[in-house]
Amino acid sequence: MLEIVLLYFLAKNIGNLAIKKGLPPLKWKITMIANWILFEFTGMFLGISFFGTGNLIGLMAIGLASAFGGYLLIRYILEKKPNDSTLDGFGDWENR
Repeated sequence: MLEIVLLYFLAKNIGNLAIKKGLPPLKWKITMIANWILFEFTGMFLGISFFGTGNLIGLMAIGLASAFGGYLLIRYILEKKPNDSTLDGFGDWENR
């Protein structure tokens, strides 16, 4: 349950960042949620491969940390895109 609440607020954060960049927020929210799930399963698979199934809490922690890495990847990609206001200023030599 806590993971769903966290996912809601992180998706909201990504949506606000996408709006700031002038990009469609729904596309980036869906991409972030898909990356979250993909990274979580990848982290769980790697955790099971390395450590076995003896410590489920540790495996869940590895999965959650990996899922957060998926969020950080999408946030990094969005932060590297130019702001919407930056794009409006290109070629505007009279106001410089």
